[in-house]
Amino acid sequence: MSDRQILRVMPREMRMMSERIFSLSALPKGFALMLTDTVMYSQAMGLGGFAHLETGIEALKAADPQRLKLTEDRDGSLRMDCGGQHAWIVLPSVLDLLGLEAARRDGARILLENLTHPEELELAEGFGLRLGLAVKVSGEVVSARTCPPEDPVLEHALKDGCRIPAELWWRIWALAQTALTPDSVISRRHAGVNIVTEDGQIIGRTDNDDDTDPNFINSVGLKTKEATP
Repeated sequence: MSDRQILRVMPREMRMMSERIFSLSALPKGFALMLTDTVMYSQAMGLGGFAHLETGIEALKAADPQRLKLTEDRDGSLRMDCGGQHAWIVLPSVLDLLGLEAARRDGARILLENLTHPEELELAEGFGLRLGLAVKVSGEVVSARTCPPEDPVLEHALKDGCRIPAELWWRIWALAQTALTPDSVISRRHAGVNIVTEDGQIIGRTDNDDDTDPNFINSVGLKTKEATP
């Protein structure tokens, strides 16, 4: 494949497409937003990435994070029944638990059962670092210890982006577009503060939608002036 068939996609675009696609699912909005970086990190770390998102979108749409069940054994070890959920869906809860346990003890360890696509669980190692956790994934066991926070995966993506086949990226783009309101005269007339006529002419702005408040700016300026000796 030639370089002309490979796109270098930056984090802003990857995040935007992921957020739109996850909004098509039945996941709670707050939880879906937690997954925005998941596909980008998967791509950057050489895992399934956007190709995996494309092939697994239907299963992800039907995901249910409430099926996760955590139990604590008599010796204090943690065990999570993942309820057949995708590793991407399990990841936020696993990281939260690892952070909590690592802060309370010298380290943390969770045994994961009934998990699908366990190969994507390696993402915990990349995400963990930015949370100050050195995470290790070994089969069904995820462990962690505290460490200085850093984010080499995101730093690399911000600097160089991710190389994605053009054909794949434009399919992802087309899928993400289905989350948007179709372009029409009506949709354009309701976008932003501009007043748009039926024939598409922009004739002004609605003052009540303008978020600029000069009175606030003036009051701040007066207070600053009064405080100056």
